[in-house]
This record gives sequence, C-alpha cells and structure tokens, in this order.
Amino acid sequence: MKKSVLKFGLFSMILLGMVSCKNKEKEMADKRISELESYVDSLKIVSAEDREANWGKISEDFETKNANAKDALTSLDQDSKTKSQEKLDASNAKYDEYRVIALNKTEPATKEDVVTTVKPNPSQTLRDRLFGAGKIGNDMSFAWVNKDNILKTYENFFQSYKDNKSDFTREDYDEIKLMYEALDSRKNTVEKEGLSSEDNRKIAVIKVKLAPMFKVNRIGAKSRENQEAKE
Repeated sequence: MKKSVLKFGLFSMILLGMVSCKNKEKEMADKRISELESYVDSLKIVSAEDREANWGKISEDFETKNANAKDALTSLDQDSKTKSQEKLDASNAKYDEYRVIALNKTEPATKEDVVTTVKPNPSQTLRDRLFGAGKIGNDMSFAWVNKDNILKTYENFFQSYKDNKSDFTREDYDEIKLMYEALDSRKNTVEKEGLSSEDNRKIAVIKVKLAPMFKVNRIGAKSRENQEAKE
C-alpha cells in the first residue's frame, strides 16, 4: 500500500511538472506574439516618411521579433499552435502592408491599393514560409547562416515543411529542393567555420528524416495533381 501511494505521488509530481512546463511554453508564446503584435501596431503611428527613412532598422527589429514568435510556437500543442499561428499570420500581413508602402515610397489610400500595387510572388511566399520573411531572395543566398544559427535554421525549415507539406505543389517541391541544396552548400562552409560536432549530428538526423519524406511527399503531390486534372 505504501509503495502504491509513493508511486501515485511520484506520478502526480511528474504530471504537475509537465502541465507547468506546457503552461510556461504557452505563456512564452503568448508573450512573444504580443510583442510582435504591439510592434507592428506601433508602426501605424509612425509617419510614412519616417518609416521609409528608417525601414532598415524597422525590418531588422521585425525579423527578430517574428523569429522569436515562430520559435516559441514549435513547442505548443497543435490546437494552441493553430490559434497562435493565426495571430502570427495577421501580424505578418499588417507588416507586409507597411513594407509595400515603404519600398514603393508611396502611401496607398486603402488596403486594396496595396494589394493591387504589388502582386504576390509564389516563390518568394514559399521562401518566406520556410525560412522567414525576407531572409531568402532570388539568389537563394544563405550568407546570414552561421555556426550559431544553422541548427535552428534546419529545425525551423523542417518544422515548417512538416506543417505545410500537404499544401505544396510539384513546382513547390522543385523550389524547396533548390533551397535545401543551397542550405546544404552553406552548411559545408559553416562546418569549416567552427560548427560543433553536436549541432552537426543533430542536423544529420534532420537530413535523414527529411530525405524519404520529401521523396514520398513529392510523389503524392504529383498523384494528387494528376487526379485533379482528370476530374
């Protein structure tokens, strides 16, 4: 009887610890998203001229807060992650409006003007989804990746890939393959710059998981598109 009580007590402590950990993760995610929302909302009280003049710093601050918010989502359960992702997407959409205005050096009167001014680039949208807004351009340069952030870059890429793989087309998969190969090429350089053996090992695990998944998912996308074409 005494042993059963002890086991129950130990189980309760472990369960409470797990609940507490999840609550802290949710609180951290909420905090990061709130910081991002507040930052984006603050941009509307800044004049268009000031936003344009200081866009480099604004963009840098946004990317940092956006990356922190994305990182905080990875440890949430699916329901919490979905709700938090919606808030994250809303903030990104608001930010994109300001970005369009700043880069075009004009202040459209309405949201509709912004939409018609710049047509979305499917390839860029895909890059932003997998690596973060504005981090990868047409040149697919990963110069910003170094020994300190390359593991996190692979982890974020892999998580985003898993979250969105059912939405990718064959063309998307071809684009993803090019990006992935460019990241691997950057990894070869980073290895010579002091990449730790532990981070290298973790990256290798991700690559082993991704290779067969990518192959199967691309075949699935091809079959899905062929079926849709028949219909």
